[in-house]
Amino acid sequence: MNDLWSKLFFTEYKSGFNPIDLFCSELKFSIFTFQSIYSIKINFLKYQYIINFYIMKNWSFYLVLVAISLWNCRQSYSQNKQVDTLIIQSSSMNKTINALVIKPLSYDANSVNKYNVVYVLHGYSDNYAFYYKQIPHLTNLSNDYNLILVFPDGGYSSWYIDSPIDPAWKYETHISKELIEYVDNNYNTRKDPKGRAITGHSMGGHGALYNAIRHTDVFGACGSMSGGVDLTYNVANWDLKKRLGDFAKNPAVWKENSVINLIETLKGKSLPMIVDCGTEDFFYEINKNLHAKMLKLKIPHDYIERPGFHNWDYWNNAIDYQVLFFHLFFNKN
Repeated sequence: MNDLWSKLFFTEYKSGFNPIDLFCSELKFSIFTFQSIYSIKINFLKYQYIINFYIMKNWSFYLVLVAISLWNCRQSYSQNKQVDTLIIQSSSMNKTINALVIKPLSYDANSVNKYNVVYVLHGYSDNYAFYYKQIPHLTNLSNDYNLILVFPDGGYSSWYIDSPIDPAWKYETHISKELIEYVDNNYNTRKDPKGRAITGHSMGGHGALYNAIRHTDVFGACGSMSGGVDLTYNVANWDLKKRLGDFAKNPAVWKENSVINLIETLKGKSLPMIVDCGTEDFFYEINKNLHAKMLKLKIPHDYIERPGFHNWDYWNNAIDYQVLFFHLFFNKN
């Protein structure tokens, strides 16, 4: 870094030198060093005055560069300070599984005020780091609501169940037991269902509702974004046959592991729930069916449908409503 600044200050008089090129190089260096491309937002309008300073041979140009670089470094450091990557030993699957944790900047491991936790499950073929890569404002959500966000790895296609045909896939056990125990043992969390919520998108939307319905003693509220809430919707896709077996030979297994059928077990119970799906999403109809079934069974829930597809543009927006819903739940308790 010092060499870069030395060049910037003292080689202006060499023919052909362009500090704008070096400025861009320094920014790339900063990005690489702090490993957070989201905290450094570069656009021409933001720096047009700096370029003008250079053209005018004004030494203020260099001072502004220093200030911007220091600001970027501080922002990157603050964001990285909030983010932990975990390696959790799964005894049920005899392997290590990663997870990502985002803490609020105010996090105090010794505070008497315990932190609420929202668990967020990724979709089919994704991994634990995808949310952090795709949704830059997650750290802001953690700060704004003063809560912890946890993003576990659910494998390529676990559907967050304990597979009845393959004992190597026990992701329900991992999510609802092993992960919870690890987080509660290593963070200053509220260790009861009133301080825990779970959500996710697509495969993770199904997984969130599935685990919450089956473990109301663990999760106090749940949500789904574009969830695959009926596993029989398309039995040929998404590795479902690998987790549940041949649908034609044993349809009962598929049905008893589908959220749209499990929802019946909630009748007479309390589990705050929010379901959200875009009207152009291929899972729209099954989410609408879930909503209709819950209305018929008189199961309280929030339901959102609005224009949108099965993509990160939709989930980037939907996650805000999910976290707000959980924040209100936490405050009631």
